[in-house]
Amino acid sequence: MSADDRASGLVAGCDEVGRGTWAGPVVSCALILDPARVPAGLADSKTLSPRRREALDQAIRGACLDLAIGVASAEEIDRINILQATMLSMQRAVAGLRLRPSLVLVDGNRAPRLDMPARAVVGGDATQPAISAASIVAKVWRDAHMAELEQRYPGYGFGRHFGYGTALHLQALRELGPCAEHRQSFAPLRRLREAAGAAVQAAQASTSA
Repeated sequence: MSADDRASGLVAGCDEVGRGTWAGPVVSCALILDPARVPAGLADSKTLSPRRREALDQAIRGACLDLAIGVASAEEIDRINILQATMLSMQRAVAGLRLRPSLVLVDGNRAPRLDMPARAVVGGDATQPAISAASIVAKVWRDAHMAELEQRYPGYGFGRHFGYGTALHLQALRELGPCAEHRQSFAPLRRLREAAGAAVQAAQASTSA
């Protein structure tokens, strides 16, 4: 962030988590850090242990002038695709801020359309404190949400793999089939659906033979 950006007013950071999972929402956080109280140790959330993320989450929330979460559901992901759903979650997060930033810094190579200036920063979750903080808060929020979904949909292990494509998750899908939180448009779900359809057709053909 340049000196011009710092001098222009409030700067928000925005980042998402959950783009690559097979289940659950994509979640974004937008926040405005108090420049005088930036927590030490901010980094890309993926490089931090769960315990460290949770500790930083509390520190970040105590050091924010404003913070909001934006969510796009699995149904929305299937309907409009993951890229557009990611942009939508970021738009919802920024819209949820009570304070209006003069600039929004977004991790990655593409920023959502907003009614204020926004700039994409490749690798921003490792170099921009506000984006790093947003990535941590989004990750902690989504992990807690997926743990709640495990209670609603037992057997899938959402509280262990958080919707990501693991052997445990794949085995649960084969045994239980998808639930309402699964992204039906994603390739692993499509392949399972096609395999199930092929098995049904084979069984029907065998019965009629």
